[in-house]
Amino acid sequence: MVQIDILYQGDLRCQATHGPSRTQLVTDPPLDNQGRGESFSPTDLVATALGTCMSTLMGIAARKHGWDITGTRVSVVKGMVADPERRIGKLAVTIHVPGEHDERVRTVLERAALTCPVHKSLDPRIEIPVSFHWGSQG
Repeated sequence: MVQIDILYQGDLRCQATHGPSRTQLVTDPPLDNQGRGESFSPTDLVATALGTCMSTLMGIAARKHGWDITGTRVSVVKGMVADPERRIGKLAVTIHVPGEHDERVRTVLERAALTCPVHKSLDPRIEIPVSFHWGSQG
């Protein structure tokens, strides 16, 4: 188990501390939700968690097979919806993997990304289209 401690600092800002490492981050709501937009919002962290989880799982698979995917880039575009309630409606993921990889490698890495626990934990109402771009396509 991992404990995250959160301190409400006032003016809608929170400071979160990761128990094991003591690393800290600050959240701030976006301008359209009464915040200053000066840091990650809580829903931005969901998008961040998805993208970093997918790339980490790909990295684990690549390491296991001795493949190098250094320089892989993941972009997550978060879309909010407001009806019937404010929530994340879409997380569009684009993954760019440099280098030349055959179909077997691509299949293994794509499957790894799609088994990410964050992806599996998100509300099924959230659209999560994922596109992969390989080598010179990226």
